[in-house]
Order: sequence, then structure tokens, then C-alpha cells
Amino acid sequence: MDGYRVMPAVEAAAQCDVWITVTGDINVIDVAMFEAMKDGAIICNSGHFNVEINIAHLREMATSVREVRPLVEEFVMPDGKTIYLLADGRLVNLACAEGHPANVMDMSFANQALCAEYMVANAAELAPGVYPVPEDIDAGIAKLKLESMGVEIDELTEEQQAYLCSWQEGTC
Repeated sequence: MDGYRVMPAVEAAAQCDVWITVTGDINVIDVAMFEAMKDGAIICNSGHFNVEINIAHLREMATSVREVRPLVEEFVMPDGKTIYLLADGRLVNLACAEGHPANVMDMSFANQALCAEYMVANAAELAPGVYPVPEDIDAGIAKLKLESMGVEIDELTEEQQAYLCSWQEGTC
């Protein structure tokens, strides 16, 4: 809707300079795309582990592979073109940025610490299993983070809260 042409990935390969997968699916960038990619294409993943790019096939197809700098590999294909893979197909936003910034991790660590405290305090009532982060803990951390950043937001009305917790309206 932003004016970008939508097309199959194989068709886009001839035009695309940078590929960033964010689907969470396996082999999103695969053999047919490698074959169709333009010379100098850069590929990376930010979606899910290192399965979105079929790296095994890329390695099999390449006539040579070399590290051009840390976290950047150059694959020379049989037709002479090059494809550059960032971060061995791992989450590029973490691998190349050397992890999450502190202003993201503070919330994650706060959630972990407060959830551990919650589990200890409620151990007698909790059966073995996996539990979501309690809403009051998650919302409390978010509220404190926004306050620390000087950000103010609107509160949901009771009507809005009821709607978000229901499948009774807007689905017909």
C-alpha cells in the first residue's frame, strides 16, 4: 500500500540489492532466488534463528566462499556473481549489533526478575508448567519504562478494554 510493487521473490531477485527476511519460516530465500539474484546482493535474516536462508544450498552452489570481514561472507556463484551473507544467517539485528541495547534488555531482565519473585512467592499454588508473564508485572514494567523516558500515553477506557478482551463485536 506504500507504492511498492509486489511480486514473487524470484522475480524480485533481479532487482533487489538487499534481502532481509523477517518471516519466521524456513528456506524463505532458497535456490531459485540465489540463481536469480543480481551481482552483489546482500542477504540477511532478522526473523527466526538461521533457518530462513537456505545456507546449506548457498554453500553447495558457490564456487568459493570467503569471509570479507567479520560477520560478512562472500559467495561466488558459478556464473561469477557474488552474494553476501550477513551474520551467518542469524538474527542480524543481534549478531551484527552485538546484542540488544541496554534500554531494551532492562525491561527483559526486569520481567525475568519479577517473574522469578512471583514464582517463589506463589510456588505452593503453581503446578509444573509454562505460564505467561502476569499482566500486572508486564504492564507495570512497561509503565515504569515509559515514565523513565518521559513518555505519556492514553489510558484505555472501560469500553475499549472490554472490546479488546472480547470476540463478540467486530467479527461478524
